[in-house]
Amino acid sequence: MNVEQTTLPKKYHDAVLHWQRHNFPDYGLLPENWQKYFPSDPEFCLCAKMEIGMGETIEVGEHKGEKRRETPDQLGEEPAKHLLAIIRAQASTEFGSIQQHEGTLARAQDEEDKIWVLRVMAEELRHGYQMLHLLVSQDWSHVSGQKAEEMVEEILSMKTGSHVLDAFNVEYDSFVDNVVFAAVIDRVGKYQLSMQRVCSYRPFAASMPPMLREEAFHLAAGVVPLRRWVQRAAEGNALISMAAIQKAFNKWMPRGLEMFGHEKGGDSNVRFGFKNLRNAEAQNQYFEECGRMIADLNQRYIRARLPQLSPQEAEDLAERLIRESGRHDGISAADLLRIPDMRFFRRKGEPAFTMVGSRSETFDDVEEYTRHLAANLPDAYMHSRDMKQYVETLRQVVSGQIAVDQAIKKMPTLKRVGGACPCSRSVRWVIEEPTAAPAPGTTQPAA
Repeated sequence: MNVEQTTLPKKYHDAVLHWQRHNFPDYGLLPENWQKYFPSDPEFCLCAKMEIGMGETIEVGEHKGEKRRETPDQLGEEPAKHLLAIIRAQASTEFGSIQQHEGTLARAQDEEDKIWVLRVMAEELRHGYQMLHLLVSQDWSHVSGQKAEEMVEEILSMKTGSHVLDAFNVEYDSFVDNVVFAAVIDRVGKYQLSMQRVCSYRPFAASMPPMLREEAFHLAAGVVPLRRWVQRAAEGNALISMAAIQKAFNKWMPRGLEMFGHEKGGDSNVRFGFKNLRNAEAQNQYFEECGRMIADLNQRYIRARLPQLSPQEAEDLAERLIRESGRHDGISAADLLRIPDMRFFRRKGEPAFTMVGSRSETFDDVEEYTRHLAANLPDAYMHSRDMKQYVETLRQVVSGQIAVDQAIKKMPTLKRVGGACPCSRSVRWVIEEPTAAPAPGTTQPAA
């Protein structure tokens, strides 16, 4: 591993610190607990990390075999616009994820789980910082129509509900969301970063390996607690249940699938040399991997109940129980987790606003389908603004008032919003602001 570390120009670095103080106030707990929970890992650094020694040759697309591009001008106008949208979306997701996690962070039952999620949040802050580095280190104005300051301001102004991708506009209901989100949505991040390692734009490609190494921990922050939780559920612990975990999977899997883009899309990403897989290819691989994760959780649940079984025997039993809706030694199919149908609760892509159930059932009546959602999603989420908007839009689609493509556009999309915090309005305001002292007992991210 050979990495070059870079910090943003002061005005942008200070703007990110300002954003952190207002949107990630729990950050100070991380350095205080780093040596306790991560004694063998280098301490966190808020900086851009660029992999040294990336190959100089474009690996895929219409310019395969040519030298990687170093500036946006070398990409050409259409590819540069396309890549700029990817970078901005990536930045939005990183900052958006922190805002989601912060809301329920204090609800963690175990201190270790909380600190693990805190590390995830800090590394997402660094990933957002990394994307800002890509935006401000080169001139994108010929395709953005904006100055660098304006692009940064726009990204830092976003709140839950105004981010680029839907998954980052959904609020958490409990700490179960913090963990399942890491297992499901951060897994999408792993796929995106892996695909983007081939990018024909060298600075973007060089950003991917350091982010991927950190993304591995993010997945662990989801999967490891889930493994503990299913074992506790098997032991009869009333504080966590398989039903609660299942409903969280049902909530996040549809949003994860949609993060790959429309199933028929992705040709431009491959043609421009930005990714090595089209949307449907990556989505299918992701879905299969999530299925393997759920199979692993099921076998751990069964082994906690029937410790005499080997992992393979437990996994085979889980598959048989689910396939036959059976029962064995007090364990029934209803006790186990299932991956929801790829078409379930979709509002983007080919299955958008088709009324397909979590187990592939089909519905003709909106109210009946809404009751199905209520039975298969977290109760608190059913009372959310997000669900209200979805159901109202679904009613309009089914009644013929609007077409599906219009309904898709009604779902949350990127828009500029100002917040109460001045950092959401202007990077330049932060430049002029006197340096604020940190609150007692907190630590700012290291430069």
